[in-house]
Amino acid sequence: MMLLPLVRGAMNSQYRSIGTILLGSAIVFLGYGLMVTLVPIRAQMEGFGSSAIGLMGSAYFVGFVIGCIVGPKVVQAVGHTRAFAGFAALVAALTLIFPMVVDPWTWTILRGISGICLAVVYMVIESWLNEQATNRIRGTVLSLYIIIGNLATIGGQQMVALSDTRSYVLFSLVAILVAISLVPVSLAPVREPDQIPTAKLRFARLYNLSPTGFVGCVLVGVADGAFWTFGPVFAQTRGLPVSEIALFMGAFMVGGTILQWPLGWLSDRIDRRIVIGLCATATIGTGLALAFWYPPVPWMGFALALVHGGVMTPIYALCIAHSNDFAPNEEMVEVSSGLLLIYGVGAALGPVALGPLMDGFGAGSLFVMVAIIFASLALFSLYRITKHRVAAAETRTPFAPVPKSSQSVYALETDDEEEVFTELGK
Repeated sequence: MMLLPLVRGAMNSQYRSIGTILLGSAIVFLGYGLMVTLVPIRAQMEGFGSSAIGLMGSAYFVGFVIGCIVGPKVVQAVGHTRAFAGFAALVAALTLIFPMVVDPWTWTILRGISGICLAVVYMVIESWLNEQATNRIRGTVLSLYIIIGNLATIGGQQMVALSDTRSYVLFSLVAILVAISLVPVSLAPVREPDQIPTAKLRFARLYNLSPTGFVGCVLVGVADGAFWTFGPVFAQTRGLPVSEIALFMGAFMVGGTILQWPLGWLSDRIDRRIVIGLCATATIGTGLALAFWYPPVPWMGFALALVHGGVMTPIYALCIAHSNDFAPNEEMVEVSSGLLLIYGVGAALGPVALGPLMDGFGAGSLFVMVAIIFASLALFSLYRITKHRVAAAETRTPFAPVPKSSQSVYALETDDEEEVFTELGK
Protein backbone atom coordinates (compact mmCIF):
# COMPACT_ATOMS: atom_id res chain seq x y z
CA MET A 1 0.00 0.00 0.00
CA MET A 2 2.92 2.34 0.68
CA LEU A 3 3.91 2.06 -2.98
CA LEU A 4 0.50 3.24 -4.21
CA PRO A 5 1.20 7.01 -3.85
CA LEU A 6 4.51 6.56 -5.66
CA VAL A 7 2.80 4.70 -8.51
CA ARG A 8 0.10 7.36 -8.75
CA GLY A 9 2.71 10.10 -8.74
CA ALA A 10 4.65 8.42 -11.53
CA MET A 11 1.49 7.94 -13.59
CA ASN A 12 0.45 11.57 -13.08
CA SER A 13 3.92 12.71 -14.13
CA GLN A 14 3.74 10.47 -17.20
CA TYR A 15 0.33 11.81 -18.24
CA ARG A 16 1.43 15.41 -17.67
CA SER A 17 4.45 14.86 -19.89
CA ILE A 18 2.35 13.28 -22.64
CA GLY A 19 -0.27 16.04 -22.36
CA THR A 20 2.40 18.73 -22.61
CA ILE A 21 3.92 17.15 -25.71
CA LEU A 22 0.48 16.77 -27.32
CA LEU A 23 -0.23 20.45 -26.59
CA GLY A 24 2.99 21.47 -28.30
CA SER A 25 2.21 19.25 -31.29
CA ALA A 26 -1.28 20.75 -31.57
CA ILE A 27 0.20 24.26 -31.80
CA VAL A 28 2.66 23.11 -34.48
CA PHE A 29 -0.16 21.54 -36.49
CA LEU A 30 -2.21 24.73 -36.18
CA GLY A 31 0.63 26.62 -37.81
CA TYR A 32 1.12 23.92 -40.44
CA GLY A 33 -2.59 23.89 -41.36
CA LEU A 34 -2.58 27.65 -41.83
CA MET A 35 0.65 27.66 -43.84
CA VAL A 36 -0.26 24.81 -46.19
CA THR A 37 -3.47 26.64 -47.13
CA LEU A 38 -2.09 30.17 -47.18
CA VAL A 39 0.93 29.67 -49.46
CA PRO A 40 -0.96 28.38 -52.56
CA ILE A 41 -3.69 31.02 -52.16
CA ARG A 42 -1.17 33.86 -51.86
CA ALA A 43 0.95 32.46 -54.71
CA GLN A 44 -2.11 32.39 -56.98
CA MET A 45 -2.99 35.97 -56.00
CA GLU A 46 0.57 37.09 -56.79
CA GLY A 47 0.25 35.68 -60.30
CA PHE A 48 2.63 32.75 -59.89
CA GLY A 49 1.96 30.19 -62.61
CA SER A 50 0.80 26.69 -61.75
CA SER A 51 4.21 25.31 -62.73
CA ALA A 52 5.87 27.59 -60.17
CA ILE A 53 3.33 26.65 -57.49
CA GLY A 54 3.89 22.98 -58.29
CA LEU A 55 7.63 23.42 -57.92
CA MET A 56 7.09 24.96 -54.48
CA GLY A 57 4.93 22.03 -53.42
CA SER A 58 7.48 19.52 -54.68
CA ALA A 59 10.29 21.35 -52.88
CA TYR A 60 8.48 20.92 -49.57
CA PHE A 61 8.19 17.15 -50.01
CA VAL A 62 11.79 16.82 -51.21
CA GLY A 63 12.80 18.60 -48.02
CA PHE A 64 10.52 16.31 -46.02
CA VAL A 65 12.24 13.20 -47.43
CA ILE A 66 15.68 14.68 -46.75
CA GLY A 67 14.61 15.51 -43.19
CA CYS A 68 13.42 11.96 -42.57
CA ILE A 69 16.78 10.59 -43.75
CA VAL A 70 19.20 12.98 -42.04
CA GLY A 71 17.04 13.91 -39.04
CA PRO A 72 17.94 10.93 -36.80
CA LYS A 73 21.67 11.70 -37.07
CA VAL A 74 21.12 15.38 -36.30
CA VAL A 75 18.92 14.61 -33.29
CA GLN A 76 21.39 12.01 -32.05
CA ALA A 77 24.21 14.55 -32.30
CA VAL A 78 22.59 17.54 -30.55
CA GLY A 79 19.77 16.01 -28.49
CA HIS A 80 16.00 16.11 -28.86
CA THR A 81 15.34 19.39 -27.05
CA ARG A 82 17.98 21.37 -28.95
CA ALA A 83 16.92 19.82 -32.27
CA PHE A 84 13.28 20.73 -31.68
CA ALA A 85 14.09 24.27 -30.55
CA GLY A 86 16.52 24.91 -33.39
CA PHE A 87 14.40 23.59 -36.25
CA ALA A 88 11.14 25.07 -34.93
CA ALA A 89 12.82 28.48 -34.57
CA LEU A 90 14.12 28.16 -38.13
CA VAL A 91 10.59 27.41 -39.41
CA ALA A 92 9.31 30.55 -37.66
CA ALA A 93 12.09 32.68 -39.16
CA LEU A 94 11.63 31.28 -42.67
CA THR A 95 7.89 31.94 -42.52
CA LEU A 96 8.49 35.64 -41.92
CA ILE A 97 10.56 35.88 -45.12
CA PHE A 98 7.62 34.91 -47.38
CA PRO A 99 5.82 38.30 -47.31
CA MET A 100 9.15 40.15 -47.38
CA VAL A 101 10.43 38.54 -50.61
CA VAL A 102 7.54 37.69 -52.92
CA ASP A 103 9.39 35.67 -55.53
CA PRO A 104 8.62 32.11 -56.74
CA TRP A 105 12.24 30.90 -56.61
CA THR A 106 12.73 32.28 -53.10
CA TRP A 107 9.48 30.69 -51.95
CA THR A 108 10.55 27.37 -53.48
CA ILE A 109 13.78 27.43 -51.47
CA LEU A 110 11.92 28.44 -48.31
CA ARG A 111 9.41 25.61 -48.73
CA GLY A 112 12.20 23.09 -49.26
CA ILE A 113 14.03 24.11 -46.09
CA SER A 114 10.72 24.18 -44.19
CA GLY A 115 10.09 20.57 -45.26
CA ILE A 116 13.41 19.50 -43.75
CA CYS A 117 12.73 21.39 -40.53
CA LEU A 118 9.19 20.13 -40.02
CA ALA A 119 10.22 16.51 -40.63
CA VAL A 120 12.71 16.84 -37.76
CA VAL A 121 10.17 18.63 -35.54
CA TYR A 122 7.60 15.85 -36.03
CA MET A 123 10.32 13.25 -35.51
CA VAL A 124 11.26 14.68 -32.12
CA ILE A 125 7.64 15.02 -30.95
CA GLU A 126 6.79 11.45 -31.92
CA SER A 127 10.00 10.10 -30.42
CA TRP A 128 9.17 11.79 -27.12
CA LEU A 129 5.64 10.36 -27.17
CA ASN A 130 7.02 6.89 -27.80
CA GLU A 131 9.43 7.24 -24.89
CA GLN A 132 6.69 8.36 -22.48
CA ALA A 133 3.98 5.88 -23.53
CA THR A 134 3.90 2.44 -21.94
CA ASN A 135 2.44 -0.53 -23.82
CA ARG A 136 -0.81 -0.17 -21.88
CA ILE A 137 -1.52 3.30 -23.27
CA ARG A 138 0.53 3.24 -26.49
CA GLY A 139 -2.47 2.78 -28.80
CA THR A 140 -4.44 5.47 -26.97
CA VAL A 141 -1.55 7.93 -27.27
CA LEU A 142 -1.24 7.23 -31.01
CA SER A 143 -4.99 7.75 -31.52
CA LEU A 144 -4.94 10.97 -29.50
CA TYR A 145 -1.95 12.24 -31.47
CA ILE A 146 -3.70 11.57 -34.78
CA ILE A 147 -7.01 13.11 -33.70
CA ILE A 148 -5.37 16.18 -32.14
CA GLY A 149 -3.11 16.62 -35.16
CA ASN A 150 -6.01 16.40 -37.60
CA LEU A 151 -8.26 18.73 -35.60
CA ALA A 152 -5.46 21.26 -35.16
CA THR A 153 -4.63 21.16 -38.88
CA ILE A 154 -8.31 21.71 -39.71
CA GLY A 155 -8.38 24.60 -37.24
CA GLY A 156 -5.27 26.08 -38.81
CA GLN A 157 -6.87 25.90 -42.24
CA GLN A 158 -9.85 27.91 -41.00
CA MET A 159 -7.53 30.61 -39.61
CA VAL A 160 -6.70 31.68 -43.17
CA ALA A 161 -9.93 33.72 -43.10
CA LEU A 162 -8.81 35.78 -40.10
CA SER A 163 -6.98 38.42 -42.17
CA ASP A 164 -6.26 39.56 -45.70
CA THR A 165 -4.13 36.91 -47.42
CA ARG A 166 -2.19 39.67 -49.20
CA SER A 167 -0.87 41.06 -45.92
CA TYR A 168 1.95 39.85 -43.69
CA VAL A 169 -0.42 39.13 -40.77
CA LEU A 170 -1.17 35.47 -41.49
CA PHE A 171 2.49 34.63 -42.09
CA SER A 172 3.30 36.32 -38.79
CA LEU A 173 0.58 34.27 -37.11
CA VAL A 174 2.18 31.05 -38.39
CA ALA A 175 5.54 32.18 -37.01
CA ILE A 176 3.97 33.05 -33.65
CA LEU A 177 2.28 29.64 -33.39
CA VAL A 178 5.46 27.74 -34.18
CA ALA A 179 7.40 29.87 -31.69
CA ILE A 180 4.79 29.32 -28.96
CA SER A 181 4.99 25.54 -29.51
CA LEU A 182 8.54 25.75 -28.14
CA VAL A 183 7.26 26.64 -24.68
CA PRO A 184 5.33 23.50 -23.64
CA VAL A 185 7.59 21.09 -25.51
CA SER A 186 10.89 22.56 -24.33
CA LEU A 187 9.72 22.71 -20.70
CA ALA A 188 8.15 19.23 -20.65
CA PRO A 189 9.78 16.95 -18.03
CA VAL A 190 10.58 14.13 -20.47
CA ARG A 191 13.41 11.64 -20.74
CA GLU A 192 15.68 11.79 -23.78
CA PRO A 193 14.84 8.81 -26.01
CA ASP A 194 17.75 6.54 -26.84
CA GLN A 195 17.32 6.22 -30.59
CA ILE A 196 15.20 7.29 -33.56
CA PRO A 197 14.71 4.64 -36.25
CA THR A 198 16.58 5.38 -39.47
CA ALA A 199 14.50 5.48 -42.63
CA LYS A 200 16.05 3.92 -45.72
CA LEU A 201 14.99 3.84 -49.36
CA ARG A 202 15.07 0.17 -50.33
CA PHE A 203 12.89 0.03 -53.42
CA ALA A 204 13.43 -3.61 -54.37
CA ARG A 205 13.04 -4.92 -50.82
CA LEU A 206 9.83 -3.00 -50.19
CA TYR A 207 8.31 -3.88 -53.56
CA ASN A 208 9.11 -7.58 -53.22
CA LEU A 209 7.63 -7.63 -49.72
CA SER A 210 4.30 -6.17 -50.86
CA PRO A 211 3.84 -4.85 -54.40
CA THR A 212 0.38 -3.51 -53.55
CA GLY A 213 1.67 -1.67 -50.47
CA PHE A 214 4.63 -0.22 -52.37
CA VAL A 215 2.66 0.93 -55.43
CA GLY A 216 -0.16 2.21 -53.22
CA CYS A 217 2.18 4.39 -51.15
CA VAL A 218 3.79 5.86 -54.28
CA LEU A 219 0.45 6.65 -55.93
CA VAL A 220 -1.14 8.02 -52.76
CA GLY A 221 1.94 10.23 -52.41
CA VAL A 222 1.55 11.58 -55.95
CA ALA A 223 -2.14 12.32 -55.34
CA ASP A 224 -1.59 13.82 -51.88
CA GLY A 225 1.25 16.04 -53.04
CA ALA A 226 -0.91 17.32 -55.90
CA PHE A 227 -3.97 17.86 -53.71
CA TRP A 228 -2.28 19.69 -50.84
CA THR A 229 -0.41 21.93 -53.27
CA PHE A 230 -3.28 22.70 -55.65
CA GLY A 231 -6.44 22.04 -53.61
CA PRO A 232 -6.66 25.66 -52.43
CA VAL A 233 -5.86 26.88 -55.97
CA PHE A 234 -8.64 24.70 -57.38
CA ALA A 235 -11.18 26.10 -54.92
CA GLN A 236 -9.92 29.62 -55.61
CA THR A 237 -10.39 29.26 -59.37
CA ARG A 238 -13.93 28.01 -58.72
CA GLY A 239 -14.68 31.43 -57.24
CA LEU A 240 -14.89 30.45 -53.57
CA PRO A 241 -14.00 33.15 -51.03
CA VAL A 242 -11.09 32.45 -48.69
CA SER A 243 -13.36 31.32 -45.84
CA GLU A 244 -14.99 28.70 -48.08
CA ILE A 245 -11.62 27.58 -49.47
CA ALA A 246 -10.70 26.79 -45.86
CA LEU A 247 -13.95 24.86 -45.40
CA PHE A 248 -13.31 22.92 -48.62
CA MET A 249 -9.85 21.84 -47.45
CA GLY A 250 -11.11 21.13 -43.94
CA ALA A 251 -13.93 18.92 -45.25
CA PHE A 252 -11.34 16.71 -46.94
CA MET A 253 -9.53 16.18 -43.62
CA VAL A 254 -12.73 15.61 -41.66
CA GLY A 255 -13.74 12.84 -44.05
CA GLY A 256 -10.36 11.17 -43.75
CA THR A 257 -10.45 11.36 -39.96
CA ILE A 258 -13.92 9.83 -39.71
CA LEU A 259 -13.56 6.91 -42.13
CA GLN A 260 -10.07 5.65 -41.27
CA TRP A 261 -11.19 3.50 -38.35
CA PRO A 262 -14.25 1.77 -39.94
CA LEU A 263 -12.34 1.04 -43.16
CA GLY A 264 -9.43 -0.27 -41.11
CA TRP A 265 -11.81 -2.48 -39.12
CA LEU A 266 -13.17 -3.89 -42.38
CA SER A 267 -9.67 -4.54 -43.72
CA ASP A 268 -8.87 -6.65 -40.63
CA ARG A 269 -11.66 -9.03 -41.62
CA ILE A 270 -11.25 -9.38 -45.38
CA ASP A 271 -8.39 -9.14 -47.87
CA ARG A 272 -6.94 -5.64 -47.40
CA ARG A 273 -6.36 -5.37 -51.15
CA ILE A 274 -10.13 -5.53 -51.66
CA VAL A 275 -10.61 -2.56 -49.33
CA ILE A 276 -7.74 -0.70 -51.04
CA GLY A 277 -9.33 -1.38 -54.43
CA LEU A 278 -12.79 -0.29 -53.25
CA CYS A 279 -11.42 2.94 -51.75
CA ALA A 280 -9.47 3.64 -54.95
CA THR A 281 -12.58 3.04 -57.06
CA ALA A 282 -14.66 5.37 -54.89
CA THR A 283 -11.92 8.01 -55.17
CA ILE A 284 -12.20 7.84 -58.96
CA GLY A 285 -15.89 8.75 -58.71
CA THR A 286 -15.46 11.59 -56.24
CA GLY A 287 -12.43 12.89 -58.14
CA LEU A 288 -14.31 13.10 -61.44
CA ALA A 289 -17.30 14.68 -59.71
CA LEU A 290 -15.05 17.36 -58.21
CA ALA A 291 -13.29 17.95 -61.54
CA PHE A 292 -16.57 19.05 -63.10
CA TRP A 293 -18.06 20.72 -60.02
CA TYR A 294 -18.77 24.44 -60.17
CA PRO A 295 -20.47 26.85 -57.75
CA PRO A 296 -23.03 28.32 -57.06
CA VAL A 297 -23.62 25.14 -55.04
CA PRO A 298 -20.71 25.30 -52.57
CA TRP A 299 -22.25 22.79 -50.15
CA MET A 300 -22.05 20.16 -52.89
CA GLY A 301 -18.32 20.80 -53.22
CA PHE A 302 -17.89 20.50 -49.45
CA ALA A 303 -19.84 17.22 -49.42
CA LEU A 304 -17.77 15.84 -52.29
CA ALA A 305 -14.54 16.90 -50.54
CA LEU A 306 -15.74 15.19 -47.35
CA VAL A 307 -16.38 11.89 -49.13
CA HIS A 308 -13.25 12.26 -51.27
CA GLY A 309 -11.07 12.66 -48.19
CA GLY A 310 -12.92 9.82 -46.47
CA VAL A 311 -12.13 7.26 -49.17
CA MET A 312 -8.72 8.58 -50.25
CA THR A 313 -6.96 9.31 -46.95
CA PRO A 314 -7.17 5.80 -45.40
CA ILE A 315 -5.50 4.15 -48.41
CA TYR A 316 -2.02 5.03 -47.15
CA ALA A 317 -2.55 3.39 -43.75
CA LEU A 318 -4.17 0.38 -45.47
CA CYS A 319 -1.07 -0.02 -47.64
CA ILE A 320 1.18 0.20 -44.57
CA ALA A 321 -0.91 -2.44 -42.77
CA HIS A 322 -0.92 -4.71 -45.84
CA SER A 323 2.87 -4.52 -46.13
CA ASN A 324 3.31 -5.23 -42.43
CA ASP A 325 1.16 -8.35 -42.82
CA PHE A 326 4.11 -9.85 -44.72
CA ALA A 327 6.94 -8.32 -42.64
CA PRO A 328 8.66 -10.01 -39.69
CA ASN A 329 7.79 -8.32 -36.38
CA GLU A 330 11.29 -6.95 -35.91
CA GLU A 331 11.19 -5.28 -39.36
CA MET A 332 7.80 -3.55 -39.13
CA VAL A 333 9.15 -0.15 -38.12
CA GLU A 334 11.82 -0.34 -40.81
CA VAL A 335 9.25 -1.32 -43.46
CA SER A 336 6.80 1.41 -42.43
CA SER A 337 9.60 3.98 -42.37
CA GLY A 338 10.74 2.97 -45.85
CA LEU A 339 7.20 3.24 -47.19
CA LEU A 340 6.92 6.73 -45.67
CA LEU A 341 9.92 7.75 -47.78
CA ILE A 342 8.35 6.11 -50.83
CA TYR A 343 5.22 8.15 -50.13
CA GLY A 344 7.38 11.29 -49.85
CA VAL A 345 9.03 10.61 -53.21
CA GLY A 346 5.59 10.26 -54.80
CA ALA A 347 4.40 13.45 -53.09
CA ALA A 348 7.41 15.31 -54.51
CA LEU A 349 6.56 14.11 -58.04
CA GLY A 350 2.85 14.98 -57.90
CA PRO A 351 2.89 18.81 -57.80
CA VAL A 352 5.67 19.29 -60.36
CA ALA A 353 3.91 16.90 -62.76
CA LEU A 354 0.52 18.54 -62.30
CA GLY A 355 1.67 22.17 -62.61
CA PRO A 356 2.01 22.21 -66.43
CA LEU A 357 -1.32 20.35 -66.75
CA MET A 358 -3.03 23.01 -64.65
CA ASP A 359 -1.50 25.71 -66.87
CA GLY A 360 -2.65 23.96 -70.03
CA PHE A 361 -6.00 22.43 -69.11
CA GLY A 362 -7.27 24.34 -66.11
CA ALA A 363 -7.82 23.61 -62.42
CA GLY A 364 -10.10 20.65 -63.05
CA SER A 365 -7.09 18.65 -64.23
CA LEU A 366 -6.16 18.22 -60.54
CA PHE A 367 -8.99 15.80 -59.91
CA VAL A 368 -8.81 14.22 -63.36
CA MET A 369 -5.20 13.34 -62.51
CA VAL A 370 -6.29 12.02 -59.10
CA ALA A 371 -8.93 9.85 -60.77
CA ILE A 372 -6.37 8.42 -63.21
CA ILE A 373 -3.94 7.70 -60.36
CA PHE A 374 -6.51 5.74 -58.37
CA ALA A 375 -7.84 3.96 -61.44
CA SER A 376 -4.28 2.65 -61.82
CA LEU A 377 -4.22 1.57 -58.17
CA ALA A 378 -7.62 -0.13 -58.40
CA LEU A 379 -6.52 -2.12 -61.46
CA PHE A 380 -3.19 -3.03 -59.86
CA SER A 381 -4.94 -4.20 -56.68
CA LEU A 382 -7.29 -6.37 -58.74
CA TYR A 383 -4.33 -7.85 -60.60
CA ARG A 384 -2.52 -8.67 -57.36
CA ILE A 385 -5.64 -10.27 -55.88
CA THR A 386 -5.75 -12.69 -58.82
CA LYS A 387 -2.01 -13.44 -58.68
CA HIS A 388 -1.05 -13.63 -55.01
CA ARG A 389 -2.40 -15.16 -51.84
CA VAL A 390 -3.93 -13.35 -48.92
CA ALA A 391 -1.61 -12.91 -45.94
CA ALA A 392 -1.88 -15.79 -43.48
CA ALA A 393 -4.22 -15.03 -40.58
CA GLU A 394 -1.50 -15.60 -37.97
CA THR A 395 0.82 -13.03 -39.60
CA ARG A 396 -1.75 -10.26 -40.05
CA THR A 397 -1.38 -7.24 -37.81
CA PRO A 398 -4.36 -5.16 -36.64
CA PHE A 399 -4.95 -2.01 -38.67
CA ALA A 400 -3.79 1.23 -37.07
CA PRO A 401 -4.28 4.66 -38.66
CA VAL A 402 -0.96 6.43 -38.97
CA PRO A 403 -0.04 10.02 -39.84
CA LYS A 404 2.38 10.81 -42.68
CA SER A 405 4.75 12.74 -40.47
CA SER A 406 7.95 10.87 -39.54
CA GLN A 407 9.26 7.37 -38.98
CA SER A 408 9.19 7.82 -35.18
CA VAL A 409 5.41 7.45 -35.14
CA TYR A 410 5.60 3.81 -36.24
CA ALA A 411 7.30 2.83 -33.00
CA LEU A 412 4.07 3.83 -31.22
CA GLU A 413 2.38 0.87 -32.93
CA THR A 414 4.79 -1.70 -31.48
CA ASP A 415 5.09 -3.54 -28.18
CA ASP A 416 8.17 -3.57 -26.02
CA GLU A 417 8.41 -7.31 -26.38
CA GLU A 418 9.13 -6.84 -30.07
CA GLU A 419 12.27 -4.93 -29.06
CA VAL A 420 12.11 -2.85 -32.19
CA PHE A 421 14.68 -0.27 -31.28
CA THR A 422 17.09 -2.93 -30.08
CA GLU A 423 16.85 -4.71 -33.41
CA LEU A 424 17.35 -1.49 -35.36
CA GLY A 425 20.41 -0.63 -33.33
CA LYS A 426 22.23 -3.91 -34.05
